[in-house]
Amino acid sequence: LLNSNKFTLIGDNAFTGLSHLHFIENNDIWALSKFTFRGLKSLTHLSLANNNLQTLPRDIFRPLDILSDFPPRFQEHKVQDLPLREFDCITTDFVLYQTLSFPAVSAKPFLYSSDLYLALAQPGASACTILKWDYVERQLRDYDRIPAPSAVHCKPMVVDSQLYVVVAQLFGGSYIYHWDPNTTRFTRLQDIDPQRVRKPNDLEAFRIDGDWYFAVADSSKAGATSLYRWHQNGFYSHQALHAWHRDTDLEFVDGEGKPRLIVSSSSQAPVIYQWSRTQKQFVAQGEVTQVPDAQAVKHFRAGRDSYLCLSRYIGDSKILRWEGTRFSEVQALPSRGSLALQPFLVGGRRYLALGSDFSFTQIYQWDEGRQKFVRFQELAVQAPRAFCYMPAGDAQLLLAPSFKGQTLVYRHVVVDLSA
Repeated sequence: LLNSNKFTLIGDNAFTGLSHLHFIENNDIWALSKFTFRGLKSLTHLSLANNNLQTLPRDIFRPLDILSDFPPRFQEHKVQDLPLREFDCITTDFVLYQTLSFPAVSAKPFLYSSDLYLALAQPGASACTILKWDYVERQLRDYDRIPAPSAVHCKPMVVDSQLYVVVAQLFGGSYIYHWDPNTTRFTRLQDIDPQRVRKPNDLEAFRIDGDWYFAVADSSKAGATSLYRWHQNGFYSHQALHAWHRDTDLEFVDGEGKPRLIVSSSSQAPVIYQWSRTQKQFVAQGEVTQVPDAQAVKHFRAGRDSYLCLSRYIGDSKILRWEGTRFSEVQALPSRGSLALQPFLVGGRRYLALGSDFSFTQIYQWDEGRQKFVRFQELAVQAPRAFCYMPAGDAQLLLAPSFKGQTLVYRHVVVDLSA
């Protein structure tokens, strides 16, 4: 133990024979020789915290074959095999920021009249709850509620400066509400055909060529995933996409000027639809055959490449890369009991949140060099049904709606370990 001395430079073979060396912390070390740790083959733990190191000699850790005490994302990797960028003194963390004392199954942030809001589906409370971000107190506050006895999704849409919320329910029909700024309340605008949308499971809203649409994934035997289009004063049925397939999730992708909709299903492989500008409809383009039973499908871009993330309740979740004519698998992630995953980007760092009904949520970080996700952090979230990234001023938030417990809000923080 060589803590709290005044060492500034440590040379070759400095610790030969000190087989139980562990800590060299709180010194003034600004340089280490390339062979400082030569001969310490039995060393398993080493801490150089709170020194003035700016660089490390190449291969300085090569003799330390069994050095094993690392952050979780480095477990099962040899220290000499880690790229130099992993020794950066700037790290990040997700810390619990706010606890919302109710379960929820979906969360969608939105901007309206220059204010930031969050819509949460709460079937247990028979409501779609609207929260407003308080920029002074830097907290989410109660704002309003829409009656919804079996809500599974509350999708806000701002069309021509007017706020609408599509409320998808398992029972009792689904509805569209309109915010009236004069009465400062939500009023029911229209019903969604219950014969077409019987058991909604997900909802996506998007624009194509200036027109607003939303699509509802239907998970019943007799229903159909359906597309609705805005026209003057309401949303009207536009296309039945995928009937009788127990659809679980939707993902809209607008890349290379070719809008696509990916539909995942518990009964078959995800289907890719491409928008036909001549027909003004989606046309089936193909299937993602590598994952026949995806519960959720999300996408992201890294550099010039496009990727799909697909979660599975039984078996590994998959990360696939688009190769121009087909998808190829680049990674499998253990995910028994997973119903939700979400890739998201915070300040240039890409993460993936992967939830489970049987274990804690895993946060992965994208390794640009290896073109894979590496395990980064574990969050104590019970039975998450969605993850939602929400930038709120200078606070970067990750929301985790839980089916069984409280809805947790985590904040992304940057930590300078050299300070």
